[in-house]
Amino acid sequence: MTSERRHDIDWLRVIAIGLLLIYHIAIIFQPWAMFIGFIRSEETLEALWTPMTMLNVWRIPFLFYVSGMGLYFAMRKRNWKQLLLERTKRILLPFAFGIVAITPLHLFIFQNYYNMPLGYYPHQGHLWFLGNIFVYVLLLLPIYYYLKTHENGKIKKMLASLMSHPAGPLLISLFFVIEVVLVKPQLFALYAQTWHGFFNGFLAFFFGFIFVYSGQTFWQTVLKWRWLYASLAIILYCTRFVLFGFEAPGYLMAIESNCWIFAVFGFGYRYLNKPSKALSYLSQAAYPVYIIHMFVLYAGALIILPLDIPILLKFVGIVAFTGLACYLIYEFIIRRIGFLRPLFGLKWTFSKVEKPKYQNNGTSKKEVLDIKQPLDLALKDGFEANK
Repeated sequence: MTSERRHDIDWLRVIAIGLLLIYHIAIIFQPWAMFIGFIRSEETLEALWTPMTMLNVWRIPFLFYVSGMGLYFAMRKRNWKQLLLERTKRILLPFAFGIVAITPLHLFIFQNYYNMPLGYYPHQGHLWFLGNIFVYVLLLLPIYYYLKTHENGKIKKMLASLMSHPAGPLLISLFFVIEVVLVKPQLFALYAQTWHGFFNGFLAFFFGFIFVYSGQTFWQTVLKWRWLYASLAIILYCTRFVLFGFEAPGYLMAIESNCWIFAVFGFGYRYLNKPSKALSYLSQAAYPVYIIHMFVLYAGALIILPLDIPILLKFVGIVAFTGLACYLIYEFIIRRIGFLRPLFGLKWTFSKVEKPKYQNNGTSKKEVLDIKQPLDLALKDGFEANK
């Protein structure tokens, strides 16, 4: 298995989390926000939802694709026991902690905003995503390790051949079409805690692994044909918007979703596969920020929505508040307090006690050695004499 670090995948994960924050903040300014448990602004910005409907058909499947790819890289130097332990610490522990300690926070804020009786209610909230991923790992691990042990077998060669053609990735969309035909979701973008979200995520997670496993041919294909995939996505989006409003037939939205995703992978591979200090920091911060962002943006809504300022400034203010508060909580609490780190998917770190440095008060290194060497010899002779 290749050991090359894929910086574009790291960047795309970071960008996807950033878009998720903006998407969730945009919901606050929609008239139906309370129906899905969000604080709702009395004034609305329904125009915001037009670009959001372009985003919502692929944002969650994209994250599942990336998570499947991440599992491929996690398997490189781990056997199945080590991988399960690592995934348990990185996914299941933050998921369980989040249910009891993080998601109830934005419920408290919601109750406070609407003057409801305060109550503690552990729930998955937005962390359903982590629960799904852990289940996918358990279900798919035997298949993944079979593929790993047959790295140069017929299956990989067949996949590489299929992915070398621009229609290869598009054929994957047939599985997503079958899913929506069988499950019949009320809304395509309603992923959270639904069977549609579970099966759609399962397919994306599985094929995310398969794409990386198939080798460079997939990446060369999406790189070469990225404009084709982007054009198809735009055509399907415009068709949906003009003919169907925001909700086209599921089979069209499944194809549109994958076209956006393949285009994003192609452009990311072309422009983002470069290391940087910013990426190193942001790729580590993205996971904890995802975990805490909901109660932070609810807190921003609690503070900013009552202000007597233009509605657009309220949106910008909540975006700025959420970004800054998430940074401060991550940088000065999660990142720096050792026992909190694993609860947010980070590695445990121990504070190292700095050893006192030798103070020679201006004495040169040679003078120090001239003093130290005879002293060492004297101590050695004394030790030998007492043996």
